[in-house]
Amino acid sequence: MHDIRAIRDNPTQFDAALGRLGVSGMSSQILTIDEERRTQIARAEEARAEQNRASKEVGAAKARGDEAEFERLRALVAEKKAAVQELTETAKELDQKLNDLLMAIPNLPLDDVPDGADEDENVEIRRWGAPRNFDFDPKEHFELSGVRPGMDFETAAKLSGSRFVVLRGAVLRIHRALGQFMLDTHVSEHGLTETWTPVLVKEEAMYGTGQLPKFGEDSYKTTNGWWLIPTSEVTLTNTVSGEIVDEAQLPIRMTALSQCFRSEAGSAGKDTSGMLRQHQFEKVEMVSITHPDKSLEEHERMTGCAEAILQKLGLPYRVIVLCTGDMGFGARKTHDLEVWLPGQDTYREISSVSVCGDFQARRMNARYKPADGGKPGYVHTLNGSGLAVGRCLIAVLENGQQADGSVELPEALHPYLGGKTRLTAEGELA
Repeated sequence: MHDIRAIRDNPTQFDAALGRLGVSGMSSQILTIDEERRTQIARAEEARAEQNRASKEVGAAKARGDEAEFERLRALVAEKKAAVQELTETAKELDQKLNDLLMAIPNLPLDDVPDGADEDENVEIRRWGAPRNFDFDPKEHFELSGVRPGMDFETAAKLSGSRFVVLRGAVLRIHRALGQFMLDTHVSEHGLTETWTPVLVKEEAMYGTGQLPKFGEDSYKTTNGWWLIPTSEVTLTNTVSGEIVDEAQLPIRMTALSQCFRSEAGSAGKDTSGMLRQHQFEKVEMVSITHPDKSLEEHERMTGCAEAILQKLGLPYRVIVLCTGDMGFGARKTHDLEVWLPGQDTYREISSVSVCGDFQARRMNARYKPADGGKPGYVHTLNGSGLAVGRCLIAVLENGQQADGSVELPEALHPYLGGKTRLTAEGELA
């Protein structure tokens, strides 16, 4: 959420930043509501003061026997009391209107974020690894003979419909190994604290990280008002909601492997084959809570943490910075990691790492207490995939595929697979 004082102080700058996102003329609407709200509050305070003065004079009029003045003052007290209630109620309604409006406005991009209309104008920063030269036509993951016994879309469709999968046997064990490998790396090498959180959250948690109110259709809501998390960013970030942490505690770095649930609204007909776009999937998430002065440095560090996973697995990838037209609602800047998928002959997103500034912290009222004892300030929040487990499974299977339908597995996974090094063409580990 945005700081109303910053908008008051520099509405032109606010509008210019939003204009880069294709949103125009918001400051005028915001400040009109804000001014009316402040006017109602001032009038309520004035009426309350008049009520208090009249209340003090009522007793004096009664004591000296001035019945007419007593009745006038008593009527005035009642009149001002009613006015205070009405003005306060109006101010409250305007405050809610202002809050709802601010909640629906996206975060402002950093100055160095490239302008652009959509994903076609994202900017590549660097690449790592060279795509493998195959002496045969590489297949997509679900076409490999060694994968088919362990990746069952038909049974999943019978159980739940499209965009679900049932994993079994060796393929499932590779999937599980990937998640454990990611967690172990982030904890032992990157200094993140492993955390386990619920996958059902209250509505305010979804508001806190920006999934609501604007993107409710992208998530699932239960009949009793809980929401299934689209990512554990929601729970990890909200662990500090309503809190004032000591500056010495920062940065707080967390990671979690969780089930995630997304409705994939608006993606009809897109990526319908295989495991690339699912309603239910696993992801290792990274979240950092930092001092405002350290968030940009932390953004680069987190990007490096995600890159390290791909490098250890030997998977070629590229890093891009999203342009203004492709950036998420709560981000000020986002790095996407795109892994090479030979079956599709293209790079596909496997991680997004975003710095959000104080945008989420204001929504959650998450602050820190300065070491010098000054006034509490809002923390900065960051989140990133480290990585999406299902998409990483796809990349491992496709990049390691052999002509006979078997798969050579990355060395980093061998200890997690009991020393097994490959998925056979029959779907067994060997």
